[in-house]
Amino acid sequence: MTTDGTAKDRPDGISPSQTVGPFFHYGLTPGSAYPDVPVSADGRVAAPGTAGEHIVVTGRVIDGAGTPVPDAMIEIWQADADGRYAHPADGRARASNSFMGFGRSDTNAEGTYRFETIKPGRTPGLNGAEQAPHLLVAVFGRGMLRHLYTRIYFDGEPSNDTDAILNLVPADRRKTLIARREGTTYRLDIRLQGEDETVFFEI
Repeated sequence: MTTDGTAKDRPDGISPSQTVGPFFHYGLTPGSAYPDVPVSADGRVAAPGTAGEHIVVTGRVIDGAGTPVPDAMIEIWQADADGRYAHPADGRARASNSFMGFGRSDTNAEGTYRFETIKPGRTPGLNGAEQAPHLLVAVFGRGMLRHLYTRIYFDGEPSNDTDAILNLVPADRRKTLIARREGTTYRLDIRLQGEDETVFFEI
C-alpha cells in the first residue's frame, strides 16, 4: 500500500492474497470448555488402565524445504489391542468401551506431534486376510485445502511383509510409513514434500 492508502502495482479493489488459518484451537481443547471435543484432543488416546502394550508415537511434520511445520494438526484412528474398532461397522465386542481409538495432536515449535496410546492389534482386511498393526492418520496444515491421509506401521512387525495396503507402496518408499522403535516409543517424521516424502493415499 502507498502512504495514501491506495493499492500499488495492483488493479483497484484487489486485496493481497494470504493463507487463512489454520484454526485448530477448538479441535485441540480438552476438558469442559467444549463438551463435544474428545478428551483425546491432547494426544492422550489410551488411559493408563487400558489393556494392551502402552506406547508413544511421535515425530515431526516437515515441509518441502526441510523446515518443521509448527502449526499442523495430526489425527489418528486405530483399533484396540485385539484389532477391534470403536465403530458400529465393526460389530464385534470390545474389551473396553472407554477406548475410542481416536486422538488429535498439534505440532510444537519444532514441528513435533505426540500420541500416548496402545499398540493396535491386527485388523481384518480384504478377502479375509489380516492387516498389519497400523494407525490411520490425517494431516491438517496451513495452505492445505484438503487434508492428507496416510498410515503409520510399526518397525519389526512380521505382518508388514504381507499387509495388502503396505504392499501397494513401492518397496523403496515403504520406509516413509514405518515408525522405528526406540524402547516404548515409535518415531516417524511426516514429510509433506521433497526427498523421502511420506506416501499419502487417495481416499
